Amino acid sequence: MAHRYGSRAGGLRQLGAGEWSLAYAFVLDGKEHVIRFGAHVADFRKDAVMAEQSCPALPIPRVTEIGSAGDWNFAVSEHVSGRPLDQIDGAAMPALVPSLLAALDAIAAVDVAGGHGYGIWAPDGIAPATSWAEALLAVSQETARVPGWRAALAASPTGAAPFDRAYARLADLVSGLEVQRHLIHGDLLNRNVLVRGNHVAAVIDWGNAMYGDALYDAAWLIYWWPWYPRWDGIDIGAVLRSHWARQGGQPANLDRRLTACLVHIGLDAMSYCAFRGRWDDLARNAAQLAALA
Repeated sequence: MAHRYGSRAGGLRQLGAGEWSLAYAFVLDGKEHVIRFGAHVADFRKDAVMAEQSCPALPIPRVTEIGSAGDWNFAVSEHVSGRPLDQIDGAAMPALVPSLLAALDAIAAVDVAGGHGYGIWAPDGIAPATSWAEALLAVSQETARVPGWRAALAASPTGAAPFDRAYARLADLVSGLEVQRHLIHGDLLNRNVLVRGNHVAAVIDWGNAMYGDALYDAAWLIYWWPWYPRWDGIDIGAVLRSHWARQGGQPANLDRRLTACLVHIGLDAMSYCAFRGRWDDLARNAAQLAALA
């Protein structure tokens, strides 16, 4: 930082560390900024792409610079103050839910006509799968970012059988399933939604963003909601169904589509927990998947 910016920068302080990057706040030319360091520059480039879609219901910080620093990549963006959604207590959540639902609607409304394919898209807007079913079923494959999870899963106390049973259920659910292609954030927790007052202040970290079923981000909240016991007073599934009903009726094939998304989220969580060696979380996801599948 000192080498790159000299006296223009100061006040460096660490904000936090995610699974794939480190984030620091600092002052540059008298204004608050955030700089993140990580190995995957494509994640930062996707953030820059999505910043062009920022709107009042879906605020996304502008990325001002992307570069390399030794073996790492970095991205500088505008600083947005706020608390992570993960830290919001149960008493404050009811007042926040309308803004959260508005953000979901805004994500689904982003024009994706310039992109192609389904699944996690690259900064050029191209995703690898030719259908939503193909994108979901790819959860069984290892990737360069998460290698070796199959062997780790098989050797874990949980074993591979729960994954295999749920995957078979996913294959049944997506057989012949066609959905309209929409934008998906794909990780609306894990400190990626910042809140100020009763409103979403920023939606960040678009590295997992996909093209596919607009219900996926709603399913993400439904799947992970029980992991936050302080939110037990809100039935987020019922809230979402009421929200969709007010918008003109329940989405077509709602239960099938939603279950496919939920099972995929659980399978993806199992593979990631196996990769990281988080055996307690792996077992909990396996149990949750068994109930879903």
